[in-house]
Parts: sequence; C-alpha cells; structure tokens
Amino acid sequence: MKFYQYIADTILFIHFSFVVFVILALILIVIGGYLKWVWIRNWWFRLTHLAGICFVVVQSWLGLICPLTTFEMWLREQINEAQYSGSFIQYWLQRILYYQAPDWVFTFIYTTFGLLVIVSWIQFPPEKTKQ
Repeated sequence: MKFYQYIADTILFIHFSFVVFVILALILIVIGGYLKWVWIRNWWFRLTHLAGICFVVVQSWLGLICPLTTFEMWLREQINEAQYSGSFIQYWLQRILYYQAPDWVFTFIYTTFGLLVIVSWIQFPPEKTKQ
C-alpha cells in the first residue's frame, strides 16, 4: 500500500510543478520580453506553455476535473486516505488562501490567464530556430 502513497505523492508533485511552470513561465516570458532575453522566444518552450494552459482552459469550460487529480484521488482511495473534491487548484486555493468561490470563478481565472498567454505570443512571439 505504500506504493500507492508514493505514486499519489509523485502525481501531486507533478501537478504542482505543472501549475508552477504555467504561472512562472508567463511571468518570465513577460519580463524576458522586455529585457530581450533570447531564450523566452524558444518555439518549443512557448508551444509547451501554450498547450498547457489551453488544456486547463478547455477542461474547465467542459466542467472536467484534471486527469492528474482524478488519478491521484484514485490512488489515495486505494489506501483509504482522505480525498478532496473539486479541482486541484480550487482545493489548494481554498486550503492555502481560504478562498471559496463557485466553479465559474475558476473558469474565468483560467480563461483570463489563457488570454494573457495568447497576448504574450503576440507581444513577444516565439521564433523557430534555423538549423
């Protein structure tokens, strides 16, 4: 049963890392755009970032829970460990910040963040490297 605990904790870490990547990447893209950092225009970095936030936005529009959350909860269920309901972000925002809001608020936040990522593509477009 410890195996499920380790896997669930690993999924939680991956999920948290994904959230940090999406948020931190946008911050670095904007700062780097103004400071002329070349690496922020890397096509694959930017495409990965865009795909990540698009996935979040689409699943929120469809009212779906993230597959990482679903998998983590299934693993925790296998060892009869406490689970949480709702989305990963919603749970942790409520837990850390004591913030409660209806699902539409989180969808609005995700969508707004996704639009900011698109604006960053326009303002600081990625460049494909020539080989």
